[in-house]
Amino acid sequence: MKKRFNNILKGLKTKLSGSKRKEEGKTIAVCAAQVPFFKGGAEAHVKGLVENLKQRGYETELINIPYKWYPREQLLKSIQIWKMLDLTESNGKKIDMVISTKFPSYFVSHPRRILWLIHQYRQAYDLVGTPFSEFDPQKKKDREFRDQFIEMDTEVLKSYERIYTNAKNTGKRLKKFNKIDSIPLYHPPRLAGRYFCSAFGDYVLSVGRLDKLKRVDLLLKAIKHCDPEIKCQIAGTGPELIPLKQCARDLGISERIKFLGYVSDEELVKLYAECRMVYFAPRDEDYGYITLEAFLSKKPVITASDSGGPLEFVENQKNGIILQMPDEKELAQSIQKLFFDESKCRVMGEYGYQKVKHISWDHVIKTLIPGE
Repeated sequence: MKKRFNNILKGLKTKLSGSKRKEEGKTIAVCAAQVPFFKGGAEAHVKGLVENLKQRGYETELINIPYKWYPREQLLKSIQIWKMLDLTESNGKKIDMVISTKFPSYFVSHPRRILWLIHQYRQAYDLVGTPFSEFDPQKKKDREFRDQFIEMDTEVLKSYERIYTNAKNTGKRLKKFNKIDSIPLYHPPRLAGRYFCSAFGDYVLSVGRLDKLKRVDLLLKAIKHCDPEIKCQIAGTGPELIPLKQCARDLGISERIKFLGYVSDEELVKLYAECRMVYFAPRDEDYGYITLEAFLSKKPVITASDSGGPLEFVENQKNGIILQMPDEKELAQSIQKLFFDESKCRVMGEYGYQKVKHISWDHVIKTLIPGE
Protein backbone atom coordinates (compact mmCIF):
# COMPACT_ATOMS: atom_id res chain seq x y z
CA MET A 1 0.00 0.00 0.00
CA LYS A 2 2.84 2.35 0.93
CA LYS A 3 4.60 1.57 -2.36
CA ARG A 4 1.41 2.29 -4.31
CA PHE A 5 0.93 5.60 -2.48
CA ASN A 6 4.52 6.62 -3.25
CA ASN A 7 4.02 5.82 -6.95
CA ILE A 8 0.82 7.93 -7.05
CA LEU A 9 2.62 10.79 -5.29
CA LYS A 10 5.56 10.53 -7.69
CA GLY A 11 3.21 10.61 -10.69
CA LEU A 12 1.38 13.64 -9.31
CA LYS A 13 4.65 15.52 -8.80
CA THR A 14 5.71 14.71 -12.37
CA LYS A 15 2.41 16.03 -13.75
CA LEU A 16 2.60 19.21 -11.69
CA SER A 17 6.22 19.74 -12.72
CA GLY A 18 5.34 19.26 -16.40
CA SER A 19 2.35 21.59 -16.08
CA LYS A 20 4.54 24.25 -14.48
CA ARG A 21 7.15 23.95 -17.24
CA LYS A 22 4.47 24.28 -19.90
CA GLU A 23 2.98 27.33 -18.17
CA GLU A 24 6.42 28.94 -18.02
CA GLY A 25 6.82 28.49 -21.77
CA LYS A 26 3.41 29.89 -22.69
CA THR A 27 4.70 33.05 -24.41
CA ILE A 28 7.03 32.20 -27.29
CA ALA A 29 8.80 34.40 -29.82
CA VAL A 30 9.74 32.66 -33.07
CA CYS A 31 12.65 34.47 -34.73
CA ALA A 32 13.25 34.53 -38.47
CA ALA A 33 14.73 36.74 -41.17
CA GLN A 34 12.79 37.78 -44.24
CA VAL A 35 14.03 38.81 -47.64
CA PRO A 36 11.25 41.25 -48.67
CA PHE A 37 8.97 40.12 -51.51
CA PHE A 38 10.32 36.58 -51.42
CA LYS A 39 8.74 33.46 -49.93
CA GLY A 40 10.09 29.93 -50.06
CA GLY A 41 10.44 26.78 -48.01
CA ALA A 42 12.00 28.57 -45.03
CA GLU A 43 9.05 30.96 -44.80
CA ALA A 44 6.59 28.05 -44.96
CA HIS A 45 8.58 26.30 -42.23
CA VAL A 46 8.39 29.28 -39.86
CA LYS A 47 4.74 29.97 -40.63
CA GLY A 48 3.88 26.34 -39.89
CA LEU A 49 5.70 26.48 -36.56
CA VAL A 50 3.89 29.65 -35.45
CA GLU A 51 0.48 28.33 -36.49
CA ASN A 52 0.95 24.99 -34.74
CA LEU A 53 2.17 26.61 -31.52
CA LYS A 54 -0.91 28.86 -31.51
CA GLN A 55 -3.21 25.89 -32.15
CA ARG A 56 -1.82 24.24 -29.02
CA GLY A 57 -2.51 27.23 -26.80
CA TYR A 58 0.85 29.01 -26.85
CA GLU A 59 0.82 32.78 -27.20
CA THR A 60 3.20 33.05 -30.13
CA GLU A 61 4.59 35.97 -32.10
CA LEU A 62 6.75 35.88 -35.22
CA ILE A 63 9.71 38.28 -35.01
CA ASN A 64 10.58 38.63 -38.68
CA ILE A 65 13.21 41.25 -39.57
CA PRO A 66 14.00 42.07 -43.22
CA TYR A 67 17.59 41.68 -44.27
CA LYS A 68 19.95 41.98 -47.26
CA TRP A 69 23.14 40.06 -47.94
CA TYR A 70 24.68 42.69 -50.23
CA PRO A 71 26.89 44.55 -50.08
CA ARG A 72 28.56 41.97 -47.84
CA GLU A 73 29.09 44.47 -45.00
CA GLN A 74 25.30 44.35 -44.70
CA LEU A 75 25.65 40.82 -43.31
CA LEU A 76 27.52 42.19 -40.29
CA LYS A 77 24.93 44.95 -39.83
CA SER A 78 22.15 42.36 -39.85
CA ILE A 79 23.96 40.40 -37.14
CA GLN A 80 24.23 43.51 -34.98
CA ILE A 81 20.52 44.26 -35.37
CA TRP A 82 19.64 40.85 -33.91
CA LYS A 83 22.22 41.18 -31.15
CA MET A 84 20.69 44.48 -30.02
CA LEU A 85 17.15 43.12 -29.70
CA ASP A 86 15.68 42.71 -26.23
CA LEU A 87 13.15 39.89 -26.32
CA THR A 88 12.98 39.22 -22.60
CA GLU A 89 9.69 41.16 -22.42
CA SER A 90 7.33 43.25 -24.50
CA ASN A 91 5.24 46.11 -23.08
CA GLY A 92 5.76 44.70 -19.61
CA LYS A 93 4.80 41.17 -20.67
CA LYS A 94 7.41 38.47 -20.11
CA ILE A 95 8.52 36.46 -23.15
CA ASP A 96 9.14 32.97 -21.76
CA MET A 97 11.02 31.42 -24.63
CA VAL A 98 12.65 32.12 -27.99
CA ILE A 99 12.93 29.72 -30.92
CA SER A 100 15.51 30.87 -33.47
CA THR A 101 15.48 29.50 -37.01
CA LYS A 102 17.79 30.81 -39.73
CA PHE A 103 20.68 33.24 -40.21
CA PRO A 104 20.91 35.86 -38.80
CA SER A 105 18.02 35.36 -36.34
CA TYR A 106 20.06 32.99 -34.16
CA PHE A 107 22.19 35.96 -32.99
CA VAL A 108 19.31 37.07 -30.76
CA SER A 109 19.87 36.91 -26.98
CA HIS A 110 17.46 35.38 -24.47
CA PRO A 111 17.89 33.43 -21.21
CA ARG A 112 15.74 30.60 -22.57
CA ARG A 113 16.29 29.98 -26.25
CA ILE A 114 16.65 27.01 -28.56
CA LEU A 115 17.64 26.76 -32.19
CA TRP A 116 15.76 24.90 -34.90
CA LEU A 117 18.13 25.62 -37.76
CA ILE A 118 16.69 25.93 -41.25
CA HIS A 119 19.93 27.07 -42.86
CA GLN A 120 22.97 29.28 -42.42
CA TYR A 121 24.28 31.78 -44.95
CA ARG A 122 25.37 29.08 -47.40
CA GLN A 123 27.21 31.47 -49.72
CA ALA A 124 29.91 31.67 -47.03
CA TYR A 125 29.98 27.93 -46.51
CA ASP A 126 29.44 25.07 -48.95
CA LEU A 127 28.67 27.31 -51.96
CA VAL A 128 32.07 29.08 -51.88
CA GLY A 129 33.94 28.44 -55.11
CA THR A 130 30.71 27.91 -57.09
CA PRO A 131 28.75 30.33 -59.31
CA PHE A 132 26.24 30.64 -56.45
CA SER A 133 28.59 32.50 -54.09
CA GLU A 134 30.14 35.96 -54.28
CA PHE A 135 33.16 34.81 -52.24
CA ASP A 136 36.26 34.10 -54.30
CA PRO A 137 38.59 31.73 -52.39
CA GLN A 138 41.51 33.06 -54.48
CA LYS A 139 41.12 36.57 -53.07
CA LYS A 140 42.69 37.33 -49.69
CA LYS A 141 40.05 39.93 -48.79
CA ASP A 142 37.27 37.41 -49.43
CA ARG A 143 39.00 34.72 -47.38
CA GLU A 144 39.54 37.06 -44.43
CA PHE A 145 35.92 38.24 -44.44
CA ARG A 146 34.65 34.67 -44.68
CA ASP A 147 36.90 33.52 -41.81
CA GLN A 148 35.64 36.38 -39.64
CA PHE A 149 32.04 35.57 -40.56
CA ILE A 150 32.34 31.85 -39.77
CA GLU A 151 34.08 32.61 -36.47
CA MET A 152 31.15 34.83 -35.42
CA ASP A 153 28.67 32.20 -36.55
CA THR A 154 30.43 29.41 -34.65
CA GLU A 155 30.69 31.44 -31.45
CA VAL A 156 26.97 32.18 -31.25
CA LEU A 157 25.89 28.69 -32.35
CA LYS A 158 28.01 27.10 -29.63
CA SER A 159 26.17 29.18 -27.03
CA TYR A 160 22.95 27.22 -27.64
CA GLU A 161 22.31 24.29 -25.29
CA ARG A 162 19.91 22.62 -27.71
CA ILE A 163 20.26 22.69 -31.48
CA TYR A 164 17.86 20.96 -33.86
CA THR A 165 18.05 21.09 -37.65
CA ASN A 166 15.29 20.71 -40.22
CA ALA A 167 17.19 17.80 -41.81
CA LYS A 168 20.29 15.66 -41.42
CA ASN A 169 21.84 17.44 -44.39
CA THR A 170 21.66 20.81 -42.60
CA GLY A 171 23.23 19.21 -39.52
CA LYS A 172 25.97 17.71 -41.66
CA ARG A 173 27.07 21.15 -42.82
CA LEU A 174 26.93 22.46 -39.26
CA LYS A 175 29.23 19.67 -38.14
CA LYS A 176 31.61 20.06 -41.08
CA PHE A 177 32.12 23.82 -40.95
CA ASN A 178 31.40 24.72 -37.32
CA LYS A 179 32.21 21.42 -35.53
CA ILE A 180 28.82 21.52 -33.78
CA ASP A 181 26.50 18.56 -33.20
CA SER A 182 22.74 18.76 -33.72
CA ILE A 183 19.60 16.63 -33.85
CA PRO A 184 17.43 16.43 -37.01
CA LEU A 185 13.78 17.30 -36.42
CA TYR A 186 11.49 16.72 -39.40
CA HIS A 187 8.20 18.54 -39.89
CA PRO A 188 5.37 17.91 -42.37
CA PRO A 189 4.67 20.09 -45.41
CA ARG A 190 2.14 22.89 -45.10
CA LEU A 191 -0.79 21.03 -46.70
CA ALA A 192 -0.28 17.72 -44.90
CA GLY A 193 -3.60 15.93 -44.58
CA ARG A 194 -4.85 17.25 -47.92
CA TYR A 195 -2.62 15.32 -50.35
CA PHE A 196 -4.10 12.33 -52.19
CA CYS A 197 -3.61 10.20 -55.29
CA SER A 198 -6.32 10.03 -57.95
CA ALA A 199 -4.48 9.08 -61.17
CA PHE A 200 -1.14 8.56 -62.89
CA GLY A 201 -1.34 11.10 -65.69
CA ASP A 202 0.81 11.84 -68.70
CA TYR A 203 3.11 14.42 -67.12
CA VAL A 204 6.19 14.75 -64.94
CA LEU A 205 5.64 17.36 -62.22
CA SER A 206 8.21 19.90 -61.03
CA VAL A 207 7.36 22.18 -58.11
CA GLY A 208 9.33 24.98 -56.46
CA ARG A 209 11.17 28.23 -56.90
CA LEU A 210 12.75 28.57 -60.32
CA ASP A 211 16.43 29.25 -59.69
CA LYS A 212 19.62 27.60 -60.91
CA LEU A 213 20.12 25.51 -57.77
CA LYS A 214 16.88 23.63 -58.52
CA ARG A 215 18.17 22.40 -61.91
CA VAL A 216 14.85 22.54 -63.74
CA ASP A 217 16.81 23.11 -66.96
CA LEU A 218 18.08 19.53 -66.65
CA LEU A 219 14.49 18.30 -66.73
CA LEU A 220 13.76 20.25 -69.92
CA LYS A 221 16.85 18.83 -71.61
CA ALA A 222 15.80 15.32 -70.55
CA ILE A 223 12.26 15.74 -71.91
CA LYS A 224 13.83 16.46 -75.30
CA HIS A 225 15.20 12.87 -75.27
CA CYS A 226 11.93 11.31 -74.05
CA ASP A 227 9.04 9.81 -75.97
CA PRO A 228 6.81 12.62 -77.35
CA GLU A 229 3.93 11.22 -75.29
CA ILE A 230 5.67 12.39 -72.10
CA LYS A 231 4.81 15.91 -70.98
CA CYS A 232 5.93 18.15 -68.14
CA GLN A 233 4.19 20.65 -65.85
CA ILE A 234 6.25 23.17 -63.89
CA ALA A 235 4.69 24.99 -60.94
CA GLY A 236 6.55 27.94 -59.44
CA THR A 237 8.09 31.31 -60.16
CA GLY A 238 11.57 32.75 -59.84
CA PRO A 239 14.46 34.42 -61.66
CA GLU A 240 14.92 31.50 -64.07
CA LEU A 241 11.38 31.55 -65.47
CA ILE A 242 12.22 33.49 -68.65
CA PRO A 243 15.50 31.60 -69.33
CA LEU A 244 13.66 28.27 -68.84
CA LYS A 245 10.91 29.26 -71.26
CA GLN A 246 13.59 30.22 -73.78
CA CYS A 247 15.34 26.89 -73.14
CA ALA A 248 12.11 25.01 -73.94
CA ARG A 249 11.74 27.00 -77.19
CA ASP A 250 15.35 26.34 -78.16
CA LEU A 251 14.87 22.61 -77.54
CA GLY A 252 11.69 22.59 -79.60
CA ILE A 253 9.55 21.17 -76.78
CA SER A 254 7.42 24.20 -75.81
CA GLU A 255 4.19 22.40 -76.70
CA ARG A 256 5.03 19.63 -74.20
CA ILE A 257 5.89 21.96 -71.30
CA LYS A 258 3.41 23.91 -69.17
CA PHE A 259 4.81 26.74 -67.06
CA LEU A 260 2.06 27.22 -64.50
CA GLY A 261 3.61 30.00 -62.41
CA TYR A 262 2.11 30.45 -58.96
CA VAL A 263 -0.65 27.91 -58.24
CA SER A 264 -3.27 27.86 -55.49
CA ASP A 265 -3.26 25.21 -52.77
CA GLU A 266 -6.15 23.41 -54.46
CA GLU A 267 -4.32 23.38 -57.81
CA LEU A 268 -1.09 22.17 -56.20
CA VAL A 269 -2.75 19.24 -54.44
CA LYS A 270 -4.51 18.30 -57.72
CA LEU A 271 -1.23 18.48 -59.67
CA TYR A 272 0.40 16.04 -57.27
CA ALA A 273 -2.68 13.82 -57.27
CA GLU A 274 -2.72 13.43 -61.07
CA CYS A 275 0.96 13.41 -62.11
CA ARG A 276 2.87 10.26 -63.10
CA MET A 277 5.99 11.13 -61.08
CA VAL A 278 7.76 14.09 -59.45
CA TYR A 279 11.15 15.47 -60.46
CA PHE A 280 13.09 17.07 -57.62
CA ALA A 281 16.84 17.05 -58.10
CA PRO A 282 18.17 20.32 -56.63
CA ARG A 283 21.79 20.89 -55.79
CA ASP A 284 22.39 20.03 -52.10
CA GLU A 285 18.94 20.94 -50.75
CA ASP A 286 18.53 21.53 -47.00
CA TYR A 287 15.26 19.61 -46.57
CA GLY A 288 12.87 19.91 -49.48
CA TYR A 289 9.10 19.81 -48.98
CA ILE A 290 8.59 18.53 -52.51
CA THR A 291 9.83 15.04 -51.63
CA LEU A 292 7.33 14.74 -48.77
CA GLU A 293 4.50 16.27 -50.81
CA ALA A 294 5.11 13.74 -53.57
CA PHE A 295 5.20 10.78 -51.17
CA LEU A 296 2.06 11.92 -49.32
CA SER A 297 0.45 11.95 -52.79
CA LYS A 298 1.80 8.41 -53.35
CA LYS A 299 4.00 9.40 -56.30
CA PRO A 300 7.61 8.33 -56.96
CA VAL A 301 10.41 10.92 -56.91
CA ILE A 302 13.38 11.27 -59.23
CA THR A 303 16.30 12.99 -57.51
CA ALA A 304 20.11 13.03 -57.72
CA SER A 305 22.98 11.67 -55.64
CA ASP A 306 24.10 15.22 -54.78
CA SER A 307 20.62 16.57 -53.93
CA GLY A 308 21.09 16.48 -50.16
CA GLY A 309 17.81 16.55 -48.19
CA PRO A 310 15.71 14.38 -50.56
CA LEU A 311 18.19 11.52 -50.05
CA GLU A 312 17.01 11.23 -46.44
CA PHE A 313 13.70 9.89 -47.81
CA VAL A 314 14.23 8.60 -51.35
CA GLU A 315 15.45 5.00 -51.60
CA ASN A 316 16.71 4.08 -55.04
CA GLN A 317 14.35 1.76 -56.94
CA LYS A 318 12.05 1.49 -53.90
CA ASN A 319 10.18 4.80 -53.77
CA GLY A 320 12.02 6.66 -56.50
CA ILE A 321 15.16 6.88 -58.58
CA ILE A 322 18.45 8.47 -57.54
CA LEU A 323 20.48 9.68 -60.51
CA GLN A 324 24.15 8.88 -60.01
CA MET A 325 25.17 11.79 -62.22
CA PRO A 326 22.81 14.71 -62.91
CA ASP A 327 22.90 13.94 -66.63
CA GLU A 328 20.06 14.66 -69.07
CA LYS A 329 20.23 11.28 -70.82
CA GLU A 330 20.28 9.32 -67.55
CA LEU A 331 17.31 11.39 -66.38
CA ALA A 332 15.46 10.76 -69.66
CA GLN A 333 15.95 7.00 -69.32
CA SER A 334 14.69 7.08 -65.72
CA ILE A 335 11.61 9.09 -66.69
CA GLN A 336 10.75 6.68 -69.51
CA LYS A 337 11.17 3.58 -67.30
CA LEU A 338 8.67 4.92 -64.80
CA PHE A 339 6.33 6.51 -67.31
CA PHE A 340 5.69 3.26 -69.16
CA ASP A 341 5.35 1.16 -66.00
CA GLU A 342 2.36 2.48 -64.08
CA SER A 343 2.27 -0.49 -61.69
CA LYS A 344 5.84 0.30 -60.65
CA CYS A 345 4.86 3.92 -60.02
CA ARG A 346 2.02 2.72 -57.79
CA VAL A 347 4.27 0.42 -55.76
CA MET A 348 6.95 3.10 -55.39
CA GLY A 349 4.38 5.72 -54.45
CA GLU A 350 2.90 3.54 -51.71
CA TYR A 351 6.37 2.80 -50.33
CA GLY A 352 7.10 6.53 -50.27
CA TYR A 353 3.86 7.21 -48.42
CA GLN A 354 4.71 4.67 -45.72
CA LYS A 355 8.12 6.31 -45.36
CA VAL A 356 6.82 9.77 -44.40
CA LYS A 357 3.24 9.41 -43.11
CA HIS A 358 4.39 9.47 -39.46
CA ILE A 359 6.00 12.95 -39.65
CA SER A 360 3.86 15.29 -37.54
CA TRP A 361 3.77 18.66 -35.81
CA ASP A 362 2.82 16.94 -32.56
CA HIS A 363 6.26 15.36 -32.41
CA VAL A 364 7.93 18.68 -33.30
CA ILE A 365 6.20 20.64 -30.54
CA LYS A 366 6.83 17.94 -27.92
CA THR A 367 10.51 18.01 -28.84
CA LEU A 368 10.93 21.78 -28.88
CA ILE A 369 8.93 22.64 -25.74
CA PRO A 370 10.15 21.09 -22.49
CA GLY A 371 7.30 19.56 -20.51
CA GLU A 372 4.86 19.58 -23.46
